[in-house]
Amino acid sequence: MQIEVVKSKIHRVKVTGADLNYIGSITIDEDLMDAANIIKGEKVQIVNNNNGERLETYAIPGPRGSGEITLNGAASRRVAVGDVLILITYARMDIEKAKDFNPSLVFPNEANNLLT
Repeated sequence: MQIEVVKSKIHRVKVTGADLNYIGSITIDEDLMDAANIIKGEKVQIVNNNNGERLETYAIPGPRGSGEITLNGAASRRVAVGDVLILITYARMDIEKAKDFNPSLVFPNEANNLLT
């Protein structure tokens, strides 16, 4: 049997941009992506602490050290700059492996979304 478990979590980052005219996705500072073990194109669940919205899209890397968190395309209508988000990815694995699996949890500086 396989189950779905949290693979990665970036906890409490602030939206830095919302670009309606971009094709889609969420742009995430590549340093945050690396720290959370999120890869380009990976499905990401977005939880907006300010308005309760939950949505899914895919990750694209933003400039390293920028703290960028930009919602693109239609998803940009579900956030406002300054909203606080939790970004989550999931993985499927055998239940026995899942019992010992440790997700990558990242808690950036809430003021600037950086790891320091």
